[in-house]
Amino acid sequence: FVSVIHETMEVPGYRTTYEILKEGDGASIVAGSTATVHATGVIAESGFQFWCTKDAGQKPFTYQAGVGGVITGWDQGCLGMKKGEIRKLRIPAHEGYGKGGFPAWKI
Repeated sequence: FVSVIHETMEVPGYRTTYEILKEGDGASIVAGSTATVHATGVIAESGFQFWCTKDAGQKPFTYQAGVGGVITGWDQGCLGMKKGEIRKLRIPAHEGYGKGGFPAWKI
């Protein structure tokens, strides 16, 4: 039996936090780079899954990192990830979709 403890890390200057569930290797995601990642979006309070790139008909998500083209928590929380890394982000509403949510995804 192996016990693994995942440390919660803070994204400097933000309220978003993350845990590295699986270490990766190679080059890190840096601001301005193009990143392609798998993602699963879940509302922490309810457990409602609103998005998963591994669901049928979905594909990995590609975006330009660190330049504000996606929600703040994602944009900043993925910086530093390495190829193959699995990271669990906890993004507060104000660094996500805000008070209004994203009605198309029922959040």
